[in-house]
Amino acid sequence: MIENVLLFKILLPTVSAFIIGIASTPLFSHIFYKYKLWKRSSRIEEANTGELEMNTDFKQIHNIAETNTPRVGGIIVWFSVVLTVLLSFLSIKILSGFGLEDIQFISRNQTLIPFLSMFLGAGLGLIDDLLQIFGSEKQLQIGIPRRIRIAFVLFLGAIIGLWFYYRLGYNSIDIPFIQHDLFLGYGFIFFVMFVVLALFSSSVIDGVDGLASGVLSIIFASYGFIGVIQSQYDIATFSFVIMGALLAFLWFNIPPARFYMGESGMLAMTITLAVIIFLTNTIVPFILIGLPLVITSASSLIQIIGRRFFDTKVFKVAPFHHHLEANGWSRAKITMRYWVFSVMCGAAGIILVIIA
Repeated sequence: MIENVLLFKILLPTVSAFIIGIASTPLFSHIFYKYKLWKRSSRIEEANTGELEMNTDFKQIHNIAETNTPRVGGIIVWFSVVLTVLLSFLSIKILSGFGLEDIQFISRNQTLIPFLSMFLGAGLGLIDDLLQIFGSEKQLQIGIPRRIRIAFVLFLGAIIGLWFYYRLGYNSIDIPFIQHDLFLGYGFIFFVMFVVLALFSSSVIDGVDGLASGVLSIIFASYGFIGVIQSQYDIATFSFVIMGALLAFLWFNIPPARFYMGESGMLAMTITLAVIIFLTNTIVPFILIGLPLVITSASSLIQIIGRRFFDTKVFKVAPFHHHLEANGWSRAKITMRYWVFSVMCGAAGIILVIIA
């Protein structure tokens, strides 16, 4: 039985998402370049402060060719996931007489919320990307104002937290190697909001060719294995499907990148990841599994605190991968070493889930 689950429920949708991504990318790429879907602003928004400035170090690691690269490539990722879901529904109708009904992986108790969260994040991100491309002069520079984006993310985090607390009964955090969970009560809702916002802040990792998609594909692959370990096969399948879509994106994003994820992709992926973390009750293991994202978010926060309260820069450029770039690391070296680091973090996190 388990072999059938792994073959038809997990493998086929995962491969389908990858094939759909590979097959659809030439069409999307043609549209991206035909309509010049890249930022029009002559200035680049420095991610670590939100201020419009371009210091010497930042100028050295960005160029005109980069600014003329489409920023809406994340469409390919969530389009591949959505089409895979639709095909799975269609397969149920066609194969209903062959005992393969379990191929459907969108279920109310496991994957409906992360799927809807992905859709909402993608929608807001796409609006933000399009405003930076076609909007007014101010919108070209900042898209949706940061405070509005943060407010939306917090609102979505509150909805997710309320769902977990009232509908699913979540009110505590599992701490590995400790017999008793950390009880939060109503505070669990606010904790969900914090995690969603923290992951949203890590979206600035989308700044080097192949970096974001490579790291995220490894993280979602890790959660695919965790889903199998926990016998949550819908979560496992959904995570692997996202991994397949991300790998298809990465196929065309290996340096030199044909396009970047943009807010449409990063918002969709980070919010979805936050929901999966809570569904698998792996907050602490995620610190290991998602350590590259944690470092990215923390480095930006440290830079903000240093500049605003101590009038000093801890890093030459934040987030951390740009600091490495400013110190002379090539983009290929940064990306590949992040991939290696992500694999080790993912493996360590999976082992922690198994033994805890």
